[in-house]
Amino acid sequence: MPKVLVVDDAQFMRMRCSKLLSANGYEVIEASNGREAVEQFKAERPDGILLDITMPEMDGLEALREIKQIDPNARVTMLTALGQQSVVMEAIKAGARDFVVKPFEQDRVLAAVQKMLG
Repeated sequence: MPKVLVVDDAQFMRMRCSKLLSANGYEVIEASNGREAVEQFKAERPDGILLDITMPEMDGLEALREIKQIDPNARVTMLTALGQQSVVMEAIKAGARDFVVKPFEQDRVLAAVQKMLG
């Protein structure tokens, strides 16, 4: 069962993603900010990460860079609000595989996770 780390400072977004992924056969772990995401990544070594961009303490871009330093092969998909295209391009250059715009369609999240882990 693939393990996915869901990182978002909004609890309802984490819950929504976690429920969707669990219902589709994924093991889910969560983090509420970039710093927690890096710690969870080190401890759990998930198969993939859904990573929000805008968060307190450490944003998604910073977390992405730190995770990529730990494991250059880490599989990351960014979660983004509308209007963050420039940040998304920066994230792709830093090694993110894909991005999902919030509020997201369930099919889009599942497709992104399958692509990320495929």
